[in-house]
Amino acid sequence: MSAVAAVEVDQGTARRRNAGLRKWSGLGFLIFAALIWVLPLVWMLSLSLSDNDALQLNTTSLLPVEPTLDNFTTLFQSGQTPSWLWNSIVVTVATTALTLILSAMAGYAFARIPFRGKRIAFPLVLAGLMIPKEAMFIPLFLIFADFDQHNTYQALVLPRIAAPLGVFIMTQFFSAIPGELEEAAVIDGASRWKIFWKIMLPMSVPALTALGIFTFVLTWNDFLWPLVSATDPDNFTITTGLASRQGNFAQANALGDLMAQGVFASVPLLILFFIFQRQIIRGISLGSGGK
Repeated sequence: MSAVAAVEVDQGTARRRNAGLRKWSGLGFLIFAALIWVLPLVWMLSLSLSDNDALQLNTTSLLPVEPTLDNFTTLFQSGQTPSWLWNSIVVTVATTALTLILSAMAGYAFARIPFRGKRIAFPLVLAGLMIPKEAMFIPLFLIFADFDQHNTYQALVLPRIAAPLGVFIMTQFFSAIPGELEEAAVIDGASRWKIFWKIMLPMSVPALTALGIFTFVLTWNDFLWPLVSATDPDNFTITTGLASRQGNFAQANALGDLMAQGVFASVPLLILFFIFQRQIIRGISLGSGGK
């Protein structure tokens, strides 16, 4: 073997070694990041399965201290917990469905339908992303109070269905669809509504799935507006209902009960994440302008 060939072999070996090193380094970093993310969840689960008296002495163990299911039993001893769970399901599902419908229709209009004032209307919609929702609490509260709608499902659903982010995501998605598809449908005699319903909407399923997941998570975790609007315990969502059980020192001092509540409220979102994690990643790409 010539000297040149030997050098080329050595260089190839070095490149493969460096590529393997980068691959394993990246994998190690991802594993480390995943452990950091999972650690609080494991700790919360461990505390929820521990005896409250034992937790007065030790709260640092990742394994349950004197394992027990009493914390979860206590959680369901409250007759209103199933009602709070049902309220959250109704509000979250209704909000997600209405947000998807309105965002898809608005996104299609901004992306495909020429109309007067579109160049002004679209920036105004996006301006809603810059307004903190807390700044709208007083006007929203007064509006729903005037119509005597507090402590109702509609008061918990309607303020969230106007989603500027959803309109932006759907507008970006519809804008990326080739116009030839729409032109062919027009030549075939399809109406604007038929084009949207039969062609555009089925093609937007990935974007709708991602938007639906984001909306579901944000609505399920929402605490401030349900706290303001729903003052009747029968109308609490799961977040406000479980928080209301920490109203005295005896309850707040029961760390195991508190962690059991956190686990109970997190389980639906964890299930949703594991089922739709690919769509969540794709939704992040869509929201950042990726194709």
